[in-house]
Amino acid sequence: MSRRLPPLNALRAFEAAARCGNFTRAAQELCVTQGAVSRHIATLEGWLEVQLFDRGRHGIRLTSAGQSYFASMRVALDQIEHGTRQLQQRSDERLLRIKVPPTFAIRWLIPRLARFHALHPQVDVQITTSHKPADFDRDDVDVSIHSEPRPPTGAGFRLLFRETLLPVCAPGLIDRDPPLREPADLAQHALLCSLNRPQDWPTWLAAAGTQGIDGNRGLKFENAAMAYQAAAEQLGVMVALLAFVRDDLASGRLVAPFDLRVPTEGGYFMAWRADRPVPKRVSDFEAWIAAEAEAAEDHPIE
Repeated sequence: MSRRLPPLNALRAFEAAARCGNFTRAAQELCVTQGAVSRHIATLEGWLEVQLFDRGRHGIRLTSAGQSYFASMRVALDQIEHGTRQLQQRSDERLLRIKVPPTFAIRWLIPRLARFHALHPQVDVQITTSHKPADFDRDDVDVSIHSEPRPPTGAGFRLLFRETLLPVCAPGLIDRDPPLREPADLAQHALLCSLNRPQDWPTWLAAAGTQGIDGNRGLKFENAAMAYQAAAEQLGVMVALLAFVRDDLASGRLVAPFDLRVPTEGGYFMAWRADRPVPKRVSDFEAWIAAEAEAAEDHPIE
C-alpha cells in the first residue's frame, strides 16, 4: 500500500517557518525566497485542508492545529536526521572531525598533530576553524575545542589548560626608545590584541596596578594569531596566552618584558557529544590531547 504523504518540500518549509517563527528567516535557512516559503505552506494547508498559521499584520502564529502538527513533524524530522547521521558516522569511522578556533589550531594544535598521526595512522583528521563552539545537533563534527570564561557544567567536557595572560614582544623592542622596563612604559607602545579577546589587556593592566593606560587602544586583529605575528614583527606588545607562546619564549623569538602573569578563570576545553557512546577515534584523541596539554604545563618557561 502506497504512503499518502504531503509534498515533502512543503513539509520542510512548514517545519522551518514554525521553528523560526518567521517566513523570512525560514527562507534564509532553506536558501529560497520568502514567497516560495509562503507558497509551500499554502500548498500544504490546501492539501491538509487545515489552516496551520494565523497571518497578521505583526507576523505569523501557529494555530492550535499547526502546533500539534509541528510537534509530530519535528519528531519525525529529528528521527530522519538522527538516522542519517548514524549512517554517515558508520561510513566515516576513520574520520575525526575537529572544530577549533584559528589561533588554537595555528599556535597549539598543528605543531603537535604529527604525534597524534604517528600514534593513530588509521585516523584521518579533518580540521575546521571557527570562534563559535560546535552545535553537535547541527555541525558535522566529533570534537570541539574552544575557550570558555569559566568551566562548563555537565558531561562531555575536558579542561585542557587554564588561561594565563602575559605581555610579550620582539626582543628588539625591549631596549628601543622608549624602553620597556616597567608596566607604566606600555603607555608609549602600541598594544596588540585580538578582537575576540577585548578584556585581556584591561585584565592584565588592572592586575599590574597600572594607571592611565587604556587597554582598549592600540592595534586589533581578527584573530590572535595575526596579533602574535605582529608582535614578532616589532609592531608593539601583545597580551598573550602563555600556552600559545611557550615555544616562542623558549626560542627567544618573543620575550616577556615583565614577570607578572595573570591567571584567569577561563580555559580551553575539549567537548564532544555526551548523549551517545563515544567513538574510539574520539576517546583516542581525548587521551592524546590531554597528555599533550599536561606535558606542556609540566615544562614552564622561566
